[in-house]
Amino acid sequence: MKWLYLLIAIVAEVVGTSALKASQGFTVLLPSVLVVVGYGAAFYFLSLTLSSISVGIAYALWSGIGIVLISAVGWLWFGQALDTAAIIGIAFIIAGVGIINFFSNVSAH
Repeated sequence: MKWLYLLIAIVAEVVGTSALKASQGFTVLLPSVLVVVGYGAAFYFLSLTLSSISVGIAYALWSGIGIVLISAVGWLWFGQALDTAAIIGIAFIIAGVGIINFFSNVSAH
């Protein structure tokens, strides 16, 4: 369940961040509500993972995967460009998440 909770936390954070862009400084009601609900759910589910995953690993995965997903949302949904340096940086983040998951003893599945 700890990995499912972490996945829910990541998706909720991506929804909240996407809605933050759409809220236009909290002047549009529905996206503003989604920001509060998304971030609330993200932190709640992240907190559930911390009883069984170390805080450093959980946060590294939460933030790393969140960065990759929100970059994809920005590119696909908001039409934001990703240059070569951004794509290389995102690839390094993906590699780091993979290294943590497959080789680190502290993130034992």
